[in-house]
Amino acid sequence: MTINVFQAALLGIFACLASLPGMGGTTIGNYTLGRPLVGGLVVGIILGNVQLGIIVGAAIQLVYIALVTPGGTVSADVRAVTYIGIPLSILAIQAQGLDPNSTAAAGLAASLGAAVGTLGTVLFYGTATINLVWQGIGWKAMESGNWEKIKKTIPMVDFVLPWIGHILFSFLPTFVICLAGAPMVQAMKEFLPMDGIAMKTLFTVGSLLPAVGVAILCKQVINKPLDWVVFGFGFTLAAVMKCNLIASALIAVFFALINYEIQQVKTARPAIAEGSAAADDDEEDEDI
Repeated sequence: MTINVFQAALLGIFACLASLPGMGGTTIGNYTLGRPLVGGLVVGIILGNVQLGIIVGAAIQLVYIALVTPGGTVSADVRAVTYIGIPLSILAIQAQGLDPNSTAAAGLAASLGAAVGTLGTVLFYGTATINLVWQGIGWKAMESGNWEKIKKTIPMVDFVLPWIGHILFSFLPTFVICLAGAPMVQAMKEFLPMDGIAMKTLFTVGSLLPAVGVAILCKQVINKPLDWVVFGFGFTLAAVMKCNLIASALIAVFFALINYEIQQVKTARPAIAEGSAAADDDEEDEDI
């Protein structure tokens, strides 16, 4: 089985839509179309093998089920995992004649997905870096104070100009790699080594972006100094207690339940006090 030009173009378009905020926001884009489980269905439809697409997507989804991007920190790019890794996995499974439901097929899909996901971080940071140019244009328009200029510039910055970065770092890589097939991944690893100047430059620029993202997150969620304790507690669970996302969420639910019970008690006390005062007044009236 091979991927033709039309199929590769469709995969490239969905790779763009999976990460472009203009596609219904990150909810429909990154957190729906970009998930391997959903992307497996899409890839299966495009390649004409829905069953195998869903099986491969489910196998890869298990690896990245708890993947988050706090402050822009990315360990693997699910956009590349989904629309490059899944098609390459389907090609490899069919080429080797593996049973799609076997552990060997799942292992092959996971390994290819991990390899592509690691390379995909370069694409992610490339997109983020070029988007800084559009943000600069938007800030200049805001600082000008010219309302007519702002109305024309902001839609361009939010919905039009980002397509340039996504075409360069989402559509074209997906189109070329899927059209070339599995050998393309190995070729990229050989000709673009992680310790090369190009990769080091992108990773250096990209490593500065998470600091900005975390600062923005802190500005949104922290209102008073005591909030730093709550904010840092999750990082303490992950760093010191080695808790994963699911364990941290369960611990958070436990503390949320405790806080809920405390608030219920606080709410009930004034009502009880008012009821007691009313009863005392009634007794006094009866005595009179």
